[in-house]
Amino acid sequence: MLSEDVREDATEARLPDEDYIRYLESRLKQLESEVKKLSMKVNYYKAEIERLLAPPLIEGVLLYLIDGNKAVVRSTTGPNLIVHISENVPRERLVPGARVALNQRGSTIVDVLPEYEDPYVQSFEVIERPEVTYNDIGGLKEQIRELREVVELPLKNPDLFREVGIEPPKGVLLYGPPGCGKTLLAKAVAREAEAAFISIVGSELVQKFIGEGARIVKEVFSMARKKAPAIVFIDEIDAIAAKRIDIGTSGEREVQRTLMQLLAEIDGFRPLDRVKVIAATNRIDVLDPAILRPGRLDRLIEIPLPDKQGRYEIFKVHTRRMKLADDVDLHELASKTEGLSGAEIKAIVTEAGYNAIRSGRKFVTREDFELAVKKIAAKKNVRRGIVEERNNSIHVIF
Repeated sequence: MLSEDVREDATEARLPDEDYIRYLESRLKQLESEVKKLSMKVNYYKAEIERLLAPPLIEGVLLYLIDGNKAVVRSTTGPNLIVHISENVPRERLVPGARVALNQRGSTIVDVLPEYEDPYVQSFEVIERPEVTYNDIGGLKEQIRELREVVELPLKNPDLFREVGIEPPKGVLLYGPPGCGKTLLAKAVAREAEAAFISIVGSELVQKFIGEGARIVKEVFSMARKKAPAIVFIDEIDAIAAKRIDIGTSGEREVQRTLMQLLAEIDGFRPLDRVKVIAATNRIDVLDPAILRPGRLDRLIEIPLPDKQGRYEIFKVHTRRMKLADDVDLHELASKTEGLSGAEIKAIVTEAGYNAIRSGRKFVTREDFELAVKKIAAKKNVRRGIVEERNNSIHVIF
């Protein structure tokens, strides 16, 4: 059996001379095309091998330019370096604070890195606005008015403050017992202010590694300035803003570093512009005085336990979608629930609904509410007893 090459030579031998020449020319073009393709592949694989074998680049931050060819860079490996600038790097992008890539061999700026936001910090932003409005909050009319003046008005009407010639407050602290509506107020502001809303829990700023908490605080406020108008909401701020002490563990000192970065961001050299800070706590007694002074959290708004009228309004908010029997009197329920918070009143309404479901009814009666009030009040007394017992035991230990 003849091989393919032998058959091809036999075929070529039978061709006329002119046809054979044309055949060879076309064959030559095919081979040249194949050589080009193979050369491109070889060059690609050479470049890949060089890229894999090349040392990694070092990230740095440009501090300032010395001249057109040299700059001072703070390297992530530690020291400040005086480095050369590659000719391929556009000089207009070399501004103080820019992130740059350094060649490890010659410590030369070879590229300007794009702006970067930590994904962990980006996760703090509330993309979808909550559905809570000021109408969903009962018994806090004065607090809502003050919060709107401090936060909403400066963000929506900054020109008004310039005309009057005053600087609006930078931040507000919401304080009071648990379950009285501090977080609910923040959700309402997030919806009504038409601003970027960045929500953080204080404990999320307490990090394992030294400097991480301060870095996160810095990046949060940097993101807020870029997205201004913006609101930064810090819930349970006592986790990082407790009173500083002279002697403490390394963990406590790290928390203090985070607090100092927070103080610097609120009232430092960089203005907050159209960024407002809302903080919330139920332990104002443990907060450091530095964060409460005017110029930082300027306004302190107490969110107390609701009075009788406030309790009536809260009952009205939470029962507006319920089918109530004719014997249900919300004013009477408000009188019987003195000392309970808004969260506990919501729990009473939910428990009353469960009582109706257990009885096979689709409407809620006065008896359902009375049983619910007794149950929630009993639970509150149990919690109060546990807290008092714990406080007494702590007092005995010390």
